[in-house]
Amino acid sequence: RTTDGVVLAADRHARSPLLERDSIEKIHKVDNHVGIASAGHVADARQLIDLARRQSQVEQLRYGEKIGVEPLTKEVTDYIQQYTQTGGARPFGVALLVGGIEDGEPRLFETDPSGTPYEWQAAAIGGDREEIQSYLEDSYEPGMDLAGGVELALSALASVSDEGLDAVGVDVATVDAETEAYDSLTEDDVAGYIEEFDLGGEADA
Repeated sequence: RTTDGVVLAADRHARSPLLERDSIEKIHKVDNHVGIASAGHVADARQLIDLARRQSQVEQLRYGEKIGVEPLTKEVTDYIQQYTQTGGARPFGVALLVGGIEDGEPRLFETDPSGTPYEWQAAAIGGDREEIQSYLEDSYEPGMDLAGGVELALSALASVSDEGLDAVGVDVATVDAETEAYDSLTEDDVAGYIEEFDLGGEADA
């Protein structure tokens, strides 16, 4: 979370060279002002993201307003929590980062399988979470701009990669506080950032 917006970044390296990378989805647009990054069971994540999209549309149709990031997160976590106390049902095996703009302010929330929402300035979920979170805690600066947030997010991912980052294997999306617009960075955009911040492997050096 930066003063100018929210950055979501995900490593989506394919586990096999035969797997189409475009089929690996980890960052999802929920509404024009909200995005979600997921880690865990993909099918579980899709159910929750579809729920978030429906809730966002219901708010728009019913009240003519954008749903707040916090109310949206709590709708999702309330749904998750029901599955922790229902016989014959299993909890959702997924963690989410919900990021967006609410009343002009950037907000970033984490959900976990227990159905608990946490608000963060910067957070990591999924593989290598502890190492990446430690990097964020050491490097995060509250006053950074959106480009600084992208640099931090990519640097955090690179900190646990022995081979450096490859634009093909990284997804980045931003939600700008001024325009309240969700933007998914192109592969060329990501490659430019990786080169600018010197985060690539030896082949990119």
